[in-house]
Amino acid sequence: MTRPLLKSSLASVGTLAVLSVLVSVIPLHLVAQTSTAGIAKTTPRTKTWTQPSTPDGQPDLQGVWSNATTTPLERPAGLASKQVLTEEETAELQKQTSENRNTDRRDGKGTEADVARAYNEFWWDRGNVLNRTSLIVDPPDGKLPPLTPAGQKIMDARAEAKRSRGPADSWEDRPLQERCLLYHGVPPLPTGYNNNYQILQSPGLVAIVHEMIHEVRLIPLDGRPHLPQHVRQWMGDSRGHWDGNTLVVETTNFADNPRLFRFPASGNARVEERFTRVDADHIDYRFTVDDPAMYTRVWTAILPMTKIEGPIYEYACHEGNTAMVGILAGARAQEKATEAAKKAPK
Repeated sequence: MTRPLLKSSLASVGTLAVLSVLVSVIPLHLVAQTSTAGIAKTTPRTKTWTQPSTPDGQPDLQGVWSNATTTPLERPAGLASKQVLTEEETAELQKQTSENRNTDRRDGKGTEADVARAYNEFWWDRGNVLNRTSLIVDPPDGKLPPLTPAGQKIMDARAEAKRSRGPADSWEDRPLQERCLLYHGVPPLPTGYNNNYQILQSPGLVAIVHEMIHEVRLIPLDGRPHLPQHVRQWMGDSRGHWDGNTLVVETTNFADNPRLFRFPASGNARVEERFTRVDADHIDYRFTVDDPAMYTRVWTAILPMTKIEGPIYEYACHEGNTAMVGILAGARAQEKATEAAKKAPK
């Protein structure tokens, strides 16, 4: 299997490998679904399968897995009353999505129409649409819950802080991925490529390697408490335990940074992930976000992950990339040009 080596507009790439991944999930076109308390249940249509175990008796989740999909986190407005698509609707939506996102197209006018498609289709690995209309399954409307008054204040303060600065006043104004700090956080939502993870298990520990920017999560299973509240980390502080054949991981102690999540969240969010291997090639992965400072209720999403051929690639992103210098220098040049234009005689 060939997968793209490149990936991130301002960081270079390479080739790596190692651990055995996070959770594989069943592509929903292969499963039957029912719903209990707003959370979809998946039943694999496969032959009898026996859960393998590691030498120390843990359910074996090891392998390289992908969670690539173009199904959005929230249900689109045009599908407000529809939770599940028919096979025909899924195929049609897949066709439309592929056409809309095709970067080999050269229609449109101006530089932006061309530059925005700088990566042609060779480099993308977006995955396919699922037969569900959103990753969120609870609330049943497929939408993020309403913000609390406190949550709205947090979002307003973030928006005001953003308005008070330019997009490149300093390196700290640039996205974390451009700075080679983080791309797929917790929970890891899919993007355009490198949606691949490797999970390795040892007695008392699970390790998950993210292919994109090569983050590594180390999840202790020995019952140790979370870190003190004042210790905050990019991907939070994870602790795991087994619930039957399901790996349950609770993550807290996130740094209070709006760039860490792909949805509104505070540093006090608690994320519970559940990894259940349902057959040789799929893990049922679902996560629940409990963030009372931000949302009026908890919410849950299901994100299928499928076993793929390894190894994963090294993502050779480095903090001293010259692209950052170019971005900041370009911003200063634009500012000078703007000031000169203001002072020029009319």
